[in-house]
Amino acid sequence: MEEIKPLKRSKELAPLSREHHDGLLFVWKINQGLANGTPIETLCNYTLWFWTNHIKPHFKNEEKVLIKFLPSENVLVQQMLKEHSMIRDLVLTLDKEPDPGSLQLLVNLMNDHIRFEERQLFVYAEESLTPEQLQEIYKEFPDDPHCDTVWKDEFWVKK
Repeated sequence: MEEIKPLKRSKELAPLSREHHDGLLFVWKINQGLANGTPIETLCNYTLWFWTNHIKPHFKNEEKVLIKFLPSENVLVQQMLKEHSMIRDLVLTLDKEPDPGSLQLLVNLMNDHIRFEERQLFVYAEESLTPEQLQEIYKEFPDDPHCDTVWKDEFWVKK
């Protein structure tokens, strides 16, 4: 079995990687909630809260800060934008039509998207951008976390 080594991220892109860790935790929590039989309304409410407080600001940083330094026609940049759009559309659909299948599709897409950005897009950015460009990106990220509220219902804990 092939050993998966942790990725070493540059200091400048580390804030985005830490947010990706939060995204993977979101995926795990929703999967646990689905397995525990948590009501779909609870899972959708959490998803919408996480979207507003974590995913949406994260996408904004990637779309407004990171990619202004990368060529817009690059296939990796185009894939990121396409996947952001798909995730956005799925979240907004959940707001109108809560559905376990759509929720599972969302968490699968989120997981794959985060893995893509960490293993391909960020590696490309770190290899192709100058240290000065990476430092400019880093300066544009907010110092404070996006979210000032905490989700209190730990639906992912099996009771």
